[in-house]
Amino acid sequence: MARSPQTLSEDDRRLLAAWAADCAERVLYLFEAEAPEDDRPRALIARARAYARGEMATAEGIRRRFTGGVGAGEVKSPAAVAAARAAGQAAGVCHMGAHALGAAAYAVRAAGLAEPSRPEAVDDEIRWQLGHMSTSVGAALRALPPVGENGSGPLGPGLLNTGQLRTIVCTLQSGLARADLRRPEPLGQV
Repeated sequence: MARSPQTLSEDDRRLLAAWAADCAERVLYLFEAEAPEDDRPRALIARARAYARGEMATAEGIRRRFTGGVGAGEVKSPAAVAAARAAGQAAGVCHMGAHALGAAAYAVRAAGLAEPSRPEAVDDEIRWQLGHMSTSVGAALRALPPVGENGSGPLGPGLLNTGQLRTIVCTLQSGLARADLRRPEPLGQV
């Protein structure tokens, strides 16, 4: 069985999990404002970070990737829903690297929904995400196929390939192609 180009190597997925967790954590407050007692998205982000640090085996992360998610309709605010989905996508990076773009896209969506009177909130969040990645993270993300080009995985025919999420992923991928990523590698990752 051929592996999807959206999977990436385990080393790349571990790098991307940390970046995806950072993206999701930036908008986590939107979920927690509506459901302060619900720690599931925070636990998903912690799981992504544990995977990134090598504290969780890939097989365990894959087995648990659907555990602890927030179901549709459990929160009302669209921004809170998008923030929860960003956390879920971050936890899914252990399975497929393309989920990192899903985490980023849902985080951007959450930021935009939280400030509908400030359309630049979307661009600001994308700029932060592109500026907050190391050279290695950028290289791993560049290895992913363009959204809609590969039929298996999150960048295929699903939600990331429709509407605003597709536009966000396309903008991120376009920004990666142009980005001059010179941020130093995290210690221990060089």
